[in-house]
Amino acid sequence: MYKTHFGLRELPFGITPDTSFFFACSNSQEALNTLLVAAKNGEGFIKITGEVGTGKTLLCRKFMAMLDDTFVTAYIPNPFLEPRTLMLALADELEIALDKDVDQHQLLKSINHRLLVLARDGKRVLVCLDEAQAIPLESLEALRLLTNLETEKRKLLQIVLFGQPELNRKLQLDAIRQLNQRITFHYHLGPLSKDDLEFYLAHRLSVAGFTGRRLFSRTAVKTLKAASGGIPRLVNILAHKSLMLTFGEGKRQVTARHVRAAAKDTGAARRTGWRWWWLAGLTVAAAGIGAGWVHFI
Repeated sequence: MYKTHFGLRELPFGITPDTSFFFACSNSQEALNTLLVAAKNGEGFIKITGEVGTGKTLLCRKFMAMLDDTFVTAYIPNPFLEPRTLMLALADELEIALDKDVDQHQLLKSINHRLLVLARDGKRVLVCLDEAQAIPLESLEALRLLTNLETEKRKLLQIVLFGQPELNRKLQLDAIRQLNQRITFHYHLGPLSKDDLEFYLAHRLSVAGFTGRRLFSRTAVKTLKAASGGIPRLVNILAHKSLMLTFGEGKRQVTARHVRAAAKDTGAARRTGWRWWWLAGLTVAAAGIGAGWVHFI
C-alpha cells in the first residue's frame, strides 16, 4: 500500500486494539492509573465508560498486559449472556473443568473452589467485561453475588466493567442499586484534544517506523479534529484514508484537502465533521456578502 512511500514498517492507523500503539495522553493515562490503583487495592467493582471508539478495548488490553503475575485475568468480550452462560464463560476463562451437564449449584461451587485455591496460592482474580452496557440485569446481579466471596483480608474476585455511557443509565436502575454502590473506582474516557491529537498522530507514526518530517500539515490536523470529534477510532480511519489519497497523488504531506476527501467517504465523519465545514463555509460566505463579494471554489 503506502508503507514504502512514507518509510513505514507497518500501517500506523489500524483500528484493531494493538497495545504497542497505546498512546498515554492525560485522559488514557489517568484511566490506566485508576485501573492499576483499584486493582492493587482489591476493590470489587471498577467501571470505565466512554463513547464508541474512544479506546476502551485498547485500554483494557493494555491494563491486563501491565498486571504482574500475582493476577489471574479473565476477559469476556461479549457479555450479552444470561447468568448461567456468563458463569460458564467465566469458568472457561479460569480453566475450570466441568461436566457437560453440570447443574447451576455445581457450577457455582466449582467457581468458588477455584477462587479459593487461587487465593491460597497468593493470586488475585480479575475479570474484565467489554461492552458491559449489553449485560442483562440478571447477569449483573449474578456477578454481584459472585463478588460476595471474600477472605478476612480481601475479595476473591474483582470485576472491571468497560462500557458505553448507556452502562451508567443501566446502573441507576433500582434492581441493581446494590451493585452500583459497590463501584468505588470509575473513570470516563473522553475524546482527544487538539494538542493530544498532534501527539497521537506523531506517536502512532513513530511506532510504525516513520522518521521523516511533519507528515500531517497543521491545517490537516485541524480538519481531522473537526471531522473526527477527537474520537480515536475515527481519527485512525480518516488518517488511514488520507494517507492513501496522499500516496495516490504521489505527495509527501497530508493536507486538509485530503482529510476532507477522506471524511466525505466516511459516514460517521460526515455526522461530526461536515457540520463544522458547513458552518465554516456559511461564515465565509456571510463575510463575503457583507463585503460585497463571494468567492466560489
